[in-house]
Amino acid sequence: MDWRDLRAHGSDRGPAFYLTALRYGHYLWRRGRVARAILCLDRALGADLDGPGGGPVLTDWPLPYAALAWMLQRTRPGVFLGNPRIHYQHLAARMNEPRRELRRWRAWACGAIVRRVCPDLPADAGFAGREPTVTLIAAQLRRHGSAAEAAWWRRVLTECRAAPRQSAT
Repeated sequence: MDWRDLRAHGSDRGPAFYLTALRYGHYLWRRGRVARAILCLDRALGADLDGPGGGPVLTDWPLPYAALAWMLQRTRPGVFLGNPRIHYQHLAARMNEPRRELRRWRAWACGAIVRRVCPDLPADAGFAGREPTVTLIAAQLRRHGSAAEAAWWRRVLTECRAAPRQSAT
C-alpha cells in the first residue's frame, strides 16, 4: 500500500476512505513506520461517517482511539515516533473545514491519550493555548460527535496505561 490508496478515493471521505486509512495505518505499523501509521489514524478520524454506511462501519471498526493507545504502548525503542503530543497540539489548533470542530476535538482526544500513555513527552513550550481537560474534551465530543463516541473515548482513556518510554526520536 501507499498514499495512492488514499488518493484513489478522490474527494470522498466516507466509510470506504475510513477503512482504507485504517488498513494503510496497519500496513505502515507492520513495517515499523509508527509515526506515519499515526498520521493514517488521523486521516481515519477525519472521515465523514455521518452519511450512508457510516454507522455500520463503526460497528465493526470503531474510531481508532484504542488503536492509537495500542501503538503508543507497543512502539519499540529506536523506532521513530516523533512527538505525538506536539503533533496533536498543533493539529487541534490549526484544524480547518470540513467538520472542523469535530476533527479538532478528536485531535484533542488523541492528545489526551498521548499524555496518558507517554507522560514524559513534552508539550510545545511555545504553544499559546492550554491543553483542554478530559471533561471538556468529552463534552465537546458529545456536542460535535455523539454520546457513543465520547463514551468510547473515555473507556479507552480509562484503560490506558503509561508505557515504558525511551526519549522521543
